[in-house]
Amino acid sequence: MPATDRPPLTLRPAVRADVSAAARVLAAAFDDDPALGWLTPDPAQRQVRLARLFAAEIRHHHLTGGGVEVAVGAGGAVLGAAVWDPPGRWRWSRGEQLRAAPALARALGRHRGRGAAMDRGLGGAHPDRPHWYLATLGVAPEAAGAGVGGALLRSRLERCDARGEAAYLESSKQANIAVYEHFGFAETGRVDLPDGPSLWTMWRDPR
Repeated sequence: MPATDRPPLTLRPAVRADVSAAARVLAAAFDDDPALGWLTPDPAQRQVRLARLFAAEIRHHHLTGGGVEVAVGAGGAVLGAAVWDPPGRWRWSRGEQLRAAPALARALGRHRGRGAAMDRGLGGAHPDRPHWYLATLGVAPEAAGAGVGGALLRSRLERCDARGEAAYLESSKQANIAVYEHFGFAETGRVDLPDGPSLWTMWRDPR
């Protein structure tokens, strides 16, 4: 929609009370995602399982790093979320893994092995250089095209530039590579999931 017609939008750090709403938005946004479709192959259960997965990941790991941001509409509804880990914080601690294990098992059910395989593949490709890690970015389907995703991306990347910090992500859709390139990311490699789709790794030096 034209910029003048875009609804009011507030970006702010997420708090624990935002976790469920942010997880539902991310689940809806990733309903047609190839990699997360491979992880949760039953379309009838996908959004429920993804909401549980995102909620567990945010609650038990990402939120403590202070990098999770939500975009809130005029009525207070969460319209998008960007889940970032600060430099040196992308790896889960043993304690975080143990606390999240029951919720992750409930989210993935009999496909827990696929989750472990995805973690191994992405972890093996993850760069060692300091960076902000964009673990997940999603926008509610009803807010698609309203600039929510771009606003969330710019919010963190502007701070990265001001501090001279790099950023890294994995794109699970090849079509989104050009979008991230527009924001200064460059493709660096590819992770192929076992008998599944690929993800593309992307790095951004500060401007």
